[in-house]
Amino acid sequence: MNFDLTDEQQMLADTTRDLLSGYDTEKRNKVIASDEGWSREVWGQLAEIGILGLGFDEDSGPIEVMVVLTELGRRLAPEPVAAAALIPGAAIAAHGTAEQRALLDDVATGERLLAFAHTEPGRRGAAGLATRASGAGDSWTITGRKSPVLAGDSADVLLVSAALPDGGSGLFLVESGAVARTSYRTFDGQRGADIEFDGAAAVPLGAGGDASDAIAETVIRFQAALCAEAVGAMDESLRLTTDYLKSRKQFGVPLKTFQTLTQRAADMYVSLELARSMSFYASVCVADGRFDPVVAARTKMQIGRSGTHIAQEAIQMHGGIGVTAEYPIAHYAAKLTAVEACFGSTTDQLRYLSGRVGDYGVVGL
Repeated sequence: MNFDLTDEQQMLADTTRDLLSGYDTEKRNKVIASDEGWSREVWGQLAEIGILGLGFDEDSGPIEVMVVLTELGRRLAPEPVAAAALIPGAAIAAHGTAEQRALLDDVATGERLLAFAHTEPGRRGAAGLATRASGAGDSWTITGRKSPVLAGDSADVLLVSAALPDGGSGLFLVESGAVARTSYRTFDGQRGADIEFDGAAAVPLGAGGDASDAIAETVIRFQAALCAEAVGAMDESLRLTTDYLKSRKQFGVPLKTFQTLTQRAADMYVSLELARSMSFYASVCVADGRFDPVVAARTKMQIGRSGTHIAQEAIQMHGGIGVTAEYPIAHYAAKLTAVEACFGSTTDQLRYLSGRVGDYGVVGL
């Protein structure tokens, strides 16, 4: 397998990194403290260079999405590129009608935002959806509650999963004006919403009917996107830590001269490379049309383990300054913690994988 980026993909990474280069800790703190929590100006710039439309056509795909999200994670950019554009947009592009896909033109230009409303309070793993859809044909309504919905506070159109009357699960498009939203700030400084559906008018995605496979695909796309962001955050956390070890002195000598600390930094590098390779593997599988929940679970579990290790070590080796809001490491640790908990924690993934052990044959000696 070739893990090298093409020239075009590397150019995309460099362009994204340059665009986001102005995001230092001070600026990011100001932006996430604003009413919206992210910058409309930066959002427009992302749209201008085509990032908000990645994966909507054959000219780009999951590898390009991974490349961009890794750079967003590296800078901790608060713009909800995956949650409000790329992930729900990919589902509409793959399964929507021609009229529904026309919505993606406005998404790609940054004029309209989406959100994937799937997670429900108290629901874990394969538990059935509590949100219900009622109706037939093109006349449907949805009743229930979704939370947390990443970018749900600013979305114009919601992609909603709901249980169907005759069994199975459907995907629907709902205008944000038809729901009640309570917005809040997430642990890592992003924005989300608690959304109540009380007979909200809904339109089935595509031909309607059971969309369980499409829902599973969208969840796996979201997991891969979160993993890519986490890799960027881990990469920058390691860089900041090694730079600190080179510049900070103890007993009159740089910290890098202490063998124990350099060995711990080397262990962080190993965790990073394990996470990076799994993230690449997950994105390649999606690019090949292989939406394998086992691959997704293995990737998410490794990302969770690597992220926890790197975040904890980075804070430890920075000392007291590592937990302050004025220093970036604390924010990277918060991002990695949030990613670990979103769409299945490390423990959730381990529980799922252990339940699949019986699917494999027994090797005899």
